[in-house]
Amino acid sequence: MGLITDNAYNYYAGSQNFIGDGSTVAFTIDLSPQPTDELDFFVYIDDDLQAENTYGYSGTTLTFVTAPANNAQIIVTLKEKVYGDYRYTSLADIVTNFMVGYVGDGKIINRAKRRDVVFHAKRALQEFSYDITKVEKIQEMEIGPSLSIPMPQDYVNYVAISYVDKYGIERPIPRGTITSKPSEAILQDDQFNYQFDSDDELATTSPLTDERFKSLDFRNLAGSFADDDYFYNSDYPAEKMLEVGKRFGGDPALMNNNGFFVIDEKNGTINFTSNLSGYLVTLKYISDSMGTDEEMKVHKFAEEAIYKHVAHALLSSMAQVPEYIVNRFRRERRASMRNAKLRLYDLKLPELTQVMRGKSKQIKH
Repeated sequence: MGLITDNAYNYYAGSQNFIGDGSTVAFTIDLSPQPTDELDFFVYIDDDLQAENTYGYSGTTLTFVTAPANNAQIIVTLKEKVYGDYRYTSLADIVTNFMVGYVGDGKIINRAKRRDVVFHAKRALQEFSYDITKVEKIQEMEIGPSLSIPMPQDYVNYVAISYVDKYGIERPIPRGTITSKPSEAILQDDQFNYQFDSDDELATTSPLTDERFKSLDFRNLAGSFADDDYFYNSDYPAEKMLEVGKRFGGDPALMNNNGFFVIDEKNGTINFTSNLSGYLVTLKYISDSMGTDEEMKVHKFAEEAIYKHVAHALLSSMAQVPEYIVNRFRRERRASMRNAKLRLYDLKLPELTQVMRGKSKQIKH
């Protein structure tokens, strides 16, 4: 039996058609992805959008309160259609395939509990998300007056943060290493002695570092000045020559016009310099692919590597398994992971040619 169950219309149109007969109220929905509730799709009868209180949805069955008229054209359309799912194998299928192919009498693993296979498969999927597949998610948001955005719910690490100009081009924003986000600020009296609360614990207040960073004029770091301050000013030689970030003491890592961001690890926020207020930014980040059931899937280029990873993890945790068996699967795991990386690297010859064309240019100093 083939793996493709949808017909071409259901896949490309993201919809399914029915014909009413005046008496039938229940229709079976077969779409990809399969809707989970009635909020996932629209229903049209003779091109008229139906109100959500005129039908219900349970399992895979769409049920109308009143049967559509005879010969009525019924169209069920997904609100969000995702293409390209054929590239992936679900984690549930990975576990089932592993139990069939690797576990049983006469096989390398005589017995294994399904829950153990699920555990190691999930751990493999997490490690692959960090090192091999690296499926990057991209969020777009606008920076408000607080100059801060929360980390995404499934955030593990950032890849890049950029602001988007009026042409839709991303302008990279570097991470600021010249400040930090204190997790707490200790309250002190006029003599700089620490203050304590009623429980004899240190009294804390809002950190001033954060407030000062928000009011930072990033041009003081970038070394850019107003036109009337461009030339050397003999009245302020120290300011021009000695202070870090000025024209003669500029740090190339700080000399950019895009601003900076700082990550607050404790509170899970990303903070920006004041020049980025009101800007549209994109956040590219890595997830561990474990956030939702729909995300727990493996690219088919890495499917064999997942099997070898799980087999090695199971065998290395079992008692009385010969060491040469464990070492064999360790080698097979490494080889399959290397193959998965090469496959997913996805380097195309035209792209490589385009990059190498620029290598013929000589940079003169």
